[in-house]
Amino acid sequence: MGLFDNLKSALKKTKDILRSDVRDLFKSGEILDEAKLEEFYRGLITTDMGVVAATEVVDSLRTEFGGRTVDPKKIWELVRSKLREILVGESGKTWSPEQPISPLNVASQGPTVILVSGVNGVGKTTSIAKLANLLHRSGKKVLLAAGDTFRAAAVDQLTMWSQRIGCDIVTKPPQSDPASVAFEGCDQAIAKQVDFAIIDTAGRLQTQQNLMSELEKIHRVIGKRIEGAPHESLLVLDATTGQNGISQAAKFSEAAGCTGIILTKLDGTAKGGVVIAIRQKMGIPVKYIGVGEKVDDLQVFSADDFVNALFEEM
Repeated sequence: MGLFDNLKSALKKTKDILRSDVRDLFKSGEILDEAKLEEFYRGLITTDMGVVAATEVVDSLRTEFGGRTVDPKKIWELVRSKLREILVGESGKTWSPEQPISPLNVASQGPTVILVSGVNGVGKTTSIAKLANLLHRSGKKVLLAAGDTFRAAAVDQLTMWSQRIGCDIVTKPPQSDPASVAFEGCDQAIAKQVDFAIIDTAGRLQTQQNLMSELEKIHRVIGKRIEGAPHESLLVLDATTGQNGISQAAKFSEAAGCTGIILTKLDGTAKGGVVIAIRQKMGIPVKYIGVGEKVDDLQVFSADDFVNALFEEM
């Protein structure tokens, strides 16, 4: 399948619940009244896009078409336009999945350092492997740093992925200071003249203050070794958590200065609308999405493609 087809497939559960609620709501020739707007609002809420976004969309419809004869084509055009506006934010930028590096803040010179964080079980290590693979396939030289030193399985898993992908990895003995791994990763990235250094961190809950402080330390150490680093601080979120992911994003953003989201397991949830809620509430763009379990199943998030895939058959 092509990238857009992959996205459509990943959004199937979200599309199905949305389509069952609102597909036949706006019928040509009928009047767009408050009952229809309220039903549409409830349908949007089921996707977990949030009250604020759903209200903005419905308010736009009310202002533009309320009390008038329904033209389904114009209604869905406005819905797509409004959601795209929310997703791209003030920058107005959207990216094409065919350009895998474009969403990343890239260093003007030297290695680009990417710090990756997230709670346990969200697919963080696998997402790092997928991102490394995506960059490697685009011709970039990648180095990994296994900063989850308190979980041997995480280091082993990342080492296995590095061997499969064909990129270097920095590891230290179990229980080593994660900040020292990050520092060594930056050292090796400079010495080996890599394009991207991706630094893993231990999974942690946003309520574990000591571990969040450790994340802040890692962030500081990276910045001391390479000026301006980390150039990207990506938070991995599980799409199946829906609105609960928002509180995670807030806490991690404070500790790690998050600049973007990798949203995993989009194919396993009917809460795909959470992409919109994250962007609106946190101001943090979703930069990559996981659309399957294979190493190639990570792609650049495109606001245009997301909205088109979600409402394609409306």
